[in-house]
Amino acid sequence: MELPWLQSVAALAAVVLLAWAAGQWARRRGLAAPAAGRLSVAAACAVDARRRAVLLRCDGREALVLTSPAGDTFLGWVEKG
Repeated sequence: MELPWLQSVAALAAVVLLAWAAGQWARRRGLAAPAAGRLSVAAACAVDARRRAVLLRCDGREALVLTSPAGDTFLGWVEKG
C-alpha cells in the first residue's frame, strides 16, 4: 500500500531543509545580510547581581534602560555627540 501523502511530506521537509541550509551558508559567506530590525541592543552591562543597564537602539536613537526583577526603568534618551 502506497502512502502518497507521506512522500509529499518528506519531499516538503527536504525542500525546507535545503532552503534553510542554503540561507545559513549564504550568511556565513557574507552573501546575505542579516535581518535588520528597528530595535536592537547596542550594549548591556551588569550594574550588580540583580540589575543590568541596557542601551537600546531604535530608529537611529539610543535609550538607556535599567532592568531588574522588580521591573524595568526607562532612564532616558542618550544624546549623540
